[in-house]
Formats: sequence, C-alpha cells, structure tokens
Amino acid sequence: MTGFVSFVGSGPGDPELLTLKAVARLQSADAVLFDDLSSAVLGHARPGADLVAVGKRAGRPSPTQAHVSQLLVEYARTGIRVVRLKSGDAGMFGRLEEEIVALRTAGIPFEIIPGISAASAAAAAAQIPLTRRLSARRVQFVTGHDVTGDLPEQRNMAALADAEATTVVFMPKRTFPALAASLIEHGLSPDTSALIAENIGHPDQSLTRSTIATLAEQLQAGFSSKPALILYGPLMDAE
Repeated sequence: MTGFVSFVGSGPGDPELLTLKAVARLQSADAVLFDDLSSAVLGHARPGADLVAVGKRAGRPSPTQAHVSQLLVEYARTGIRVVRLKSGDAGMFGRLEEEIVALRTAGIPFEIIPGISAASAAAAAAQIPLTRRLSARRVQFVTGHDVTGDLPEQRNMAALADAEATTVVFMPKRTFPALAASLIEHGLSPDTSALIAENIGHPDQSLTRSTIATLAEQLQAGFSSKPALILYGPLMDAE
C-alpha cells in the first residue's frame, strides 16, 4: 500500500492566513507531521488524526532531517493520507527538497500546497509593500545562517548591499551583526532603514523599526529566542 503526502505551508502562524486547500488537506489527513511554528493551526486537523511534532529549532534538541524524512516515508507506506505541515511557505528555507527526495526514492506520490511566507506577512503587518516603483524594484530572500549556524561564507555582497532592493533575512538574529558590518563595508549606508519582525502571525508579534547599524548593535548585546525576520531597504522607514 502507498499513501499520499501533502506538503502544506501553514503560513506565519495565524490560522486565518491558511489557504482553503491547506484547511481541506488538514481536515482529511490521517497523520500530520508538523513544525514547531505550525502548531497554532492544528485546530483544523481532523479529530483522531495522529499529530507528530518534528520541528527543528536552533539551540534546542531536535530530530534530525534524516529521521523526519524516514518518518514521513514510513507513515505514507501504511497507505494513509499524510500532511507534512511546514511553517510559512513550504518551499522557503524549510528543507523541503530533502523530504521530496526521500519520497521520490520510496515511490510515494505527493503534492505541494504553498503558504503565505513570513516575509509577506511581516510586510503586511508593518503596512508596507515589498516593492516600490523606481526605488525598490527587486526583492531578495536570504538565510541568515548556513548548516553550521554561521553566516554563509558564499554571499553575493553586491546584491545584498544594493540600496535599491528590499532584502529579507530569515533566521537572522545571531549573525546579523556580522552581516551588517559586511554590508557597510560593501557600501550600504549604516543608516539604511531596517525592520525586525518577531513572532509574526502570533498574538504577541512585534515590529521594531531601526537602522542596520543600530539593529546590529542591539543584537550584538543580546536577543530573545523568538523567531524573527529582518527586512532592510528603502521601504522600511515607511510609517
């Protein structure tokens, strides 16, 4: 018997930001393997479904990616409908590819249902667009760390220091001071507007406007464990 897997983007956490297709898959699933940041939407899961936490958080004991992929295959091989619930959009810095490879290798069919990215949700919460005609015609999403947890060594600094682009840094807190120093070294003004968005899509979400230099100093001094995004560029100073 072979089951079916639906990779579902849960959005940033607010259950009302789920797509209709995402809700339908949750309501029909026999098992839901969910990330930590997706737990707020589990109220849409079918009563009696197996709910399995497989989230990975920096600095905390977490299941390995190999274990998560194997668990996904094992559930699907029982012939049931499985939802792999991922925070934000499933294809955005969520290790989706590793899990797809595992399913393809096992011959298990699947689908991908996109979700609202935390980047879009953060911009909406701040009441700003991600683009602006003439001054912000490009948007770039980058990760704040590599597999070691450090700032990625291979960085396109010409692109990252582009003053006419909106840049969104995922998982940025620990490495942003080093990134900001590199941005300034490559010509981006230290007064470039920045916005740190924490716990977006949750009741305690917070938005703090700053500059890249000031924000880097604040994070160097310490930071909370709340998940966050940092946006910087020509739009972040909009009120």
